[in-house]
Amino acid sequence: MASRPETFPQQTAETSPLVLGLDIGTTTITCLAWEPVSGQVVVAGTVDNQTQTTSSMGRERGHSEWDSQQMLEMAYRCLADVVAQLGPRSRDVVGLGLTGQQHGVVVVDEELVPLTPFIGWRDQRGNEPLAEGGRSTVDEMLTRLGDDASERLGCRPATGYLGTTLYWMQRTSCLPPQGKACFIVDLFAAVLTGSAVQTDPTNAGGSGLLNLANRQWDAQALELLEIERRWLPDICEAPTPAGGLNDRSAALTNLPRGLPVMVGIGDNQAAFLGSVADRSESILVNVGTGGQVAMYSDEVLTVPLLETRPFPGTGNLLVHAGLCGGRSYAALELFFREVGTQILGVDKVTPCYSTMLDAAEQVADGSGGVVCSPFFTGTRSDPHLRASWSGLSPENLTPGHLTRALLEGMARAFAGSGRLIFETTGRNATRVVGAGNGLRENRLLASLVADAFDLPMVVARYREEAGLGAALVAATGVGICEDLQTASQAVKFN
Repeated sequence: MASRPETFPQQTAETSPLVLGLDIGTTTITCLAWEPVSGQVVVAGTVDNQTQTTSSMGRERGHSEWDSQQMLEMAYRCLADVVAQLGPRSRDVVGLGLTGQQHGVVVVDEELVPLTPFIGWRDQRGNEPLAEGGRSTVDEMLTRLGDDASERLGCRPATGYLGTTLYWMQRTSCLPPQGKACFIVDLFAAVLTGSAVQTDPTNAGGSGLLNLANRQWDAQALELLEIERRWLPDICEAPTPAGGLNDRSAALTNLPRGLPVMVGIGDNQAAFLGSVADRSESILVNVGTGGQVAMYSDEVLTVPLLETRPFPGTGNLLVHAGLCGGRSYAALELFFREVGTQILGVDKVTPCYSTMLDAAEQVADGSGGVVCSPFFTGTRSDPHLRASWSGLSPENLTPGHLTRALLEGMARAFAGSGRLIFETTGRNATRVVGAGNGLRENRLLASLVADAFDLPMVVARYREEAGLGAALVAATGVGICEDLQTASQAVKFN
C-alpha cells in the first residue's frame, strides 16, 4: 500500500540537512522529513497499520495481537516512500529518529525473529484471572510489588504494559525461555542497524519495571516478579545512535549505508517534544484514540493517580493517561449510525462526525442539564468504570445534547487531570498546547478544553507530533541542535 503524501511549503535551501522521524503507531505508521534550518516539515507520508491478527475469540476477551514482521515491513515501506518523495533532496538526509508505542511487547530470538505476536497496549489479558477464581495478573503484581513500588517505578502495573504481559507469559508458561522482550520501535532499530536490541528510558518507563532514580531496570521489581534481567534489553539514553543503517536497510529505503539511526523514544514523550516549544510554561493535552494530559518536571514527583515518565535526556513528564479520547466520540457516532440502520432501516449510513459536531454547536453551554461521564472503556485506575449520561429529560434527549455533553465531559476530565498535575508540581501553566486529531478536527472540543482550563490554547502546526519529536531527537543526535530543549523551540503553531 502506498503512503498518503502530505504537501508542505516548497523549500529553497537545497543543501540544508534533513532528518527523518518515523512513528510506528497503533493506527498508522508515519514518516516525515524535517529541515532544521527552516524548521519546516518538507514531506511526510502515512500508511495504515493493518497488521492486527487477533482472533475473533481473542477480540471477545479484549486481546490485542499484531504481526510484528508485517509491521516492520510497512515501516520500511513508509520510509522508502518518503525518501522517494524527497527525490534529489534525499541526499541531504543525515539522521533517522524513531518513536512508537511505548507499551506492548514482542519477544524475539537472537536473530531478531519474533517468537510471539506483538501484544499491544490495549490488550486486556492483564485484567483476566490467572486461574479460575483467582486474582488477575495486575492484582497479583500489585501484591508482590507492595504499596511503595510506584514511588520507584513511576506507575502502577497496568494491563498492556510490557512488564505486565511479560509476567503473564511467565505465569502461564508461554514465555519463550531464550527470548528477549522488546518494544516494537526497539525491534525496528535493531533490524535497521543489525545491532542488539536496546531501549531508552522513555520506553522502559512504559513497562512498569524502570527505576526512575537511576533510569535502569529496577532490580527489586524484577526479583519480586521473578523476571530475569536477561529477558530485557539494555538501556541506552537518547539522543544516542543505536547504530548505522545496514546494507539490507539501505537497499530497502534508498538511504545511505551507515546513516545514524537513533535509539527509539516513547511516543508520548515524542509527541510532547514535537508539540511543546516551552516546556516550563505549557501543559499538553493530546487527544487521539485515547487521551493524555502531560507536563514537564525537572524533579521525580510521584502521586497515585499520575504516571511519572522519563523524558529524553533529563527530567520527567507527569502524565494522566488512559483518559477518554477519540474512541469515546467514535462510540457515540457508531450508536447514531446503528439507529439509522436498525431503527430507521437505512441501508447505508455514512459516518456522521461532522453532523454530530454541527448539532452539538447548536446546544448552549451546560447541554441543557445533561451530564456525561465519557469513560466507555474505564480508566487505568478503574478499568471497570463505564460511561453514563444523567439529567436526561424529553426536552434534552437529542443527538446534539448527547454529543455536547460527551465533549463537555471529556473537557472536564482533561482539566481535572491538569489541576492534579498543577497541585503536584506546585506551579501552573500559562497555556494549553493541543495535539492529536481529536482536538485538531473537533473545534468545539478544543474550545471546551481551553475554557475548562481557563487558559489560552495553541495547536502545533504539524499533525504528526510524535514523528516530529523523533526527528528532533535525530537532529540533536547528529549535532545539528545543541540539545533537545533547543531543538523543541523550533516547534511552530497555527
